[in-house]
Amino acid sequence: MLNPTTILPGMIFYSYNSTLRKEKCAFMQDNILVLQVAGQLTIETTTEKVSTQKGQMMLVHKNQLAELNKMPVDGSYQTVVIRLQEDLLRQIALEEKIEVKHKYTGPYNVLIPGNDFLSAFFQSLMPYVNHPDEKVTAAVGLLKVKEAVYLLMDTMPALKALLFDFSEPHKIDLEKFMVTNFHYNIPVEKFARLTGRSLAGFKRDFQKIFDKAPRQWLLEKRLSEAKFLMEKKHRRPSDFYLELGFESLSHFSHSFKKKYGHAPTELVGMAHQSHP
Repeated sequence: MLNPTTILPGMIFYSYNSTLRKEKCAFMQDNILVLQVAGQLTIETTTEKVSTQKGQMMLVHKNQLAELNKMPVDGSYQTVVIRLQEDLLRQIALEEKIEVKHKYTGPYNVLIPGNDFLSAFFQSLMPYVNHPDEKVTAAVGLLKVKEAVYLLMDTMPALKALLFDFSEPHKIDLEKFMVTNFHYNIPVEKFARLTGRSLAGFKRDFQKIFDKAPRQWLLEKRLSEAKFLMEKKHRRPSDFYLELGFESLSHFSHSFKKKYGHAPTELVGMAHQSHP
């Protein structure tokens, strides 16, 4: 979430937008509870696409890459986001003697069915949202986050397996994952974590598979995809550079010219001449 207003540093914040915003890359390091106050939020991963409307809640599983689309309704978009940090969840698991024996197999982005208790919790957060200058104390903030966890367990007991899964991401097919997710602009360290590897192990496996260092391969893969989009799909760089993980249009143009010997605008011009 870009430019959030913090209610409790690191744990509770809310995001407000009055115009459509699309974030191509979001890395969910912790489990997150989203309360939709206004507008619509759509989270799309490689396997799921889930939207929340006004008054709905969604639990988002940790260790995901996702595209976020924030759509204002009647000119308004607002969410309250609660990070369910692992240390706090471990503390609750110890206090309540919670032991998860089976791996969670359900969806990773779960719409939470509403009830009176969750609605009351929702409303109890709104004074902090409406009066952001009056900062909530850490003690009260922690109680609110704990309350959210207990209500989630009461509402959907099966979510215990999602909330209290403290295992590291398992080692997955690195080649398949990278070919599918190369466009996400995240550090190599996070790609390593998401594939269940240490950074050194990731680099070693990557070199074996692709015969290149990760950063070099990522840049070349993104530039190759960009060339395809301009030549075959007749798209302009300004329409897709963010989608391919480039930080700015100038960064993309410089990288493209360095690799192919000419500016991307020249390629776009040639493509449009051959397809009037």
